[in-house]
Amino acid sequence: MNRLGEATSPYLLQHKDNPVDWWQWGPDAFTEARERDVPILLSVGYSACHWCHVMAHESFEDEQTAAYMNAHFVNIKVDREERPDVDAVYMEATQAMTGSGGWPMTCFLTPKGDPFYCGTYFPPSPRHGLPSFGQLLEAIAEAWKERRDEIVRAGADIVERLSTGVVKGDGPPDEAALDGAVASIGENFDDVHGGFGGAPKFPPSMLLEFLLRHAARTEDEGTLAMVALTCERMARGGLYDQLGGGFARYSVDNRWIVPHFEKMLYDNALLLRVYLHWWRLTKTALAERIVRETADFLLRDLRTPQGGSASALDADSEGVEGKFYVWTPDQLRDALGDDDAEVAMELFLVTEEGTFEHGSSTLQLPADSDRFEEFRARLFEIRAQRIAPGRDDKVVAAWNGLAIAALAEAGALLDEPTYVDAAIEAAQLLRDLHTVDGRLVRTSRDGKPGTSQGVLEDYANVAEGSLALLAVTGDARWLEWAGELLDLVLDRFDDAEHGLYDTADDAEQLVRRPQDPTDNATPSGRSAAAGALLSYAAYTGSARHREAAERALGVTGLLADRAPRAAGWGLAVAEAVLAGPLEIAIVGDPNDPLRKELLDAALNGTSPGAVVVAGEPTEGEAAIPLLAHRGLLDGKAAAYVCRGFVCDRPVSTVADLQALL
Repeated sequence: MNRLGEATSPYLLQHKDNPVDWWQWGPDAFTEARERDVPILLSVGYSACHWCHVMAHESFEDEQTAAYMNAHFVNIKVDREERPDVDAVYMEATQAMTGSGGWPMTCFLTPKGDPFYCGTYFPPSPRHGLPSFGQLLEAIAEAWKERRDEIVRAGADIVERLSTGVVKGDGPPDEAALDGAVASIGENFDDVHGGFGGAPKFPPSMLLEFLLRHAARTEDEGTLAMVALTCERMARGGLYDQLGGGFARYSVDNRWIVPHFEKMLYDNALLLRVYLHWWRLTKTALAERIVRETADFLLRDLRTPQGGSASALDADSEGVEGKFYVWTPDQLRDALGDDDAEVAMELFLVTEEGTFEHGSSTLQLPADSDRFEEFRARLFEIRAQRIAPGRDDKVVAAWNGLAIAALAEAGALLDEPTYVDAAIEAAQLLRDLHTVDGRLVRTSRDGKPGTSQGVLEDYANVAEGSLALLAVTGDARWLEWAGELLDLVLDRFDDAEHGLYDTADDAEQLVRRPQDPTDNATPSGRSAAAGALLSYAAYTGSARHREAAERALGVTGLLADRAPRAAGWGLAVAEAVLAGPLEIAIVGDPNDPLRKELLDAALNGTSPGAVVVAGEPTEGEAAIPLLAHRGLLDGKAAAYVCRGFVCDRPVSTVADLQALL
């Protein structure tokens, strides 16, 4: 009996017709393992994972393999995006046992949940030094039968070694530590192709945000040059979808030519904000184009009927990775005619030999051309007739929070109200559908909330998005909601001895309570919480939230010296701490053009982490504390700029405000 048919996860639904007797994660599966006295086979992946699909086809769809799994194991399938807590605990075990990790992740557990053997992908026949999946199953089943006590002891020992708490550190990194982190990051900079380190290359979105903030604060041209080269090379390479906008997950080479073609919401939300902030600092035309195209991609291809953003587009279509995105010379000739195809081949670096597989090429754009928009429109229309990659249409709260923040800021800075409207609609979806009994649920699909509780990154990133909407709209309800979310963070996720955990104190108890301080594909829950807490404190004057933000950055202080590439978001937040952050209040009549001009100038300021809000003048308290006791200046709209409990004189001209910023 396969129990995945009622799942809300598209990844689990992909496996509902497997001959494997899959269980969803939960107490019933562990009870079954105890009653049958067999180990658990835990398989973790996600919908857009190419090698997850490969292993499923090779092993989980195979009747003989499935029969052996069913006879000797209780088999549990987990979507890592729906249950990041489960994934984090067993990924840590996998990395400890093997020295690396990834997905699909394959772990064998005792009926208590202790991991005793972990790995990732296993082939159907032995190769590359790996046993076949069938050989592995037989070895584990035999060991469970013959050496049970040894296995149980080994699992308990692994859990004990992984259960030590994260070191908290002494506080956020200071100026010297941030300078040192930039220098350390620069040692791994690829000054030819951009990015850091070699292949495979992942878009370093959080490092780029840190470097942008550092460059804005210090006016260091070398730091800005690293950002500029990396952003340009990524945007001009095959990593970026030159026709439809949006970035793929990573590049398999060091030149950004051949991507792993899945397109993730979190990558594109983070990169949208990076390119927006690059444009804000430099007014580079390429940056603005990438912002608009990526925002349009989010709204066109990932927006759900309920107003949220779907999680990902698959790498594959028709069972072939990248087929939707790549072109051969003959395909260009069919689409454009011989003469235009020759021009397009040169423009997009499409060759007869191909830059990808089987004579096909990814599209690159090494230089701008006055014919780019024409070719882009024509080829996009032709490509739309192809079979598109599948879409993982579950809505993840944390990633939607990132998208809300990016779209809200982009809409305000580029004067695109549709982006702001989309951000508001997504935030309302999270408030209405993802909030159950005052708590966040992590996912929803087709307007139905999932059953997984929100984790720290959900609360933190949704609060971040809500505060971005506050800055753009001035609507006090977004401050109120952010406060509710962050109070839950401090009440349920914060521990006086060990700091912030990734799960609430009343969440399901796993073999250990996860607490990952590093920024990986997305900001860690701890770094994201630090940023949202810091901004909230600036809006409200709350010492409790400010102190919590600085405590959360203690680990960042340690990572700044030891592993800065694993702390990009935390370092970006630390730049905001060092800058104040600036608190900018704009007051005036909503219909006064001067108020809008002052707000636009404030939003275009580059001081790291500055908080901005506009509202009507008031003589006393206000729903948004930053606006309290702020009056007009000689009857005109006014801007108030404060930092560290000290305020400058109010000003009523854009030039004076820009001088203060």
